[in-house]
Amino acid sequence: MAPILKAKEPFRFCTRLHLSELTGLRAATLGQLLALIKEVPGSSIYHHTHRFLQQHQYLSPEPPNDFAYWVTDILGEDELGERLASIDTMQYPTIRSLRDKIAQTIEEYLNGSAFAKLKFARAGEEFHFIKSVSFVLPTNYVAYDLKEFAEVLEKITMDSIYFHIFEARLRLEKPTNDFSLWMENSLGDKKIAESLSSFDPYTSTLEDLREKIIRIIERRIS
Repeated sequence: MAPILKAKEPFRFCTRLHLSELTGLRAATLGQLLALIKEVPGSSIYHHTHRFLQQHQYLSPEPPNDFAYWVTDILGEDELGERLASIDTMQYPTIRSLRDKIAQTIEEYLNGSAFAKLKFARAGEEFHFIKSVSFVLPTNYVAYDLKEFAEVLEKITMDSIYFHIFEARLRLEKPTNDFSLWMENSLGDKKIAESLSSFDPYTSTLEDLREKIIRIIERRIS
């Protein structure tokens, strides 16, 4: 068995509380949707691209984002819906870059389809923009090495896993998830850090993510 490295700084596990708030903004056409996507807070873009993942943590794979659903099911623009659904969130390190990609996709579609500009959602079926508000709280769990990290990982809530894997990277604009950052910068273990940052977390449930990370750690320390 390889020696277990001690971290320069312990990993402090956090959790988060989540609230969804109406912004009062709504769109009935693709043009209105595009204009508001460019203007709404980043927390709203985050909500509409991660809502299902936050609310249905046991389901996989990731479903289409809210924008894709609305343009397909309400406006009947299947081609645009497919384009929006195919946007790979993992490729975009910030909310700003993800917002730009969504806006660009809609804008290019509108420029090529005069008829799409004329479509209106029926009354009561407009797209209502909601924003996601998170409150980050420290837990009592800390880890000084990989063995302790794996033990804690078996106990913490999925809200904690969600925060460190998804929110820390995209909303706090970190280069990768919190776990990988700690393992590389504090443990000095670049190999396992790369292992944890190389797979796509959007294709797994949070429980699957927990088990996958634990397996990677157990292989590393054995």
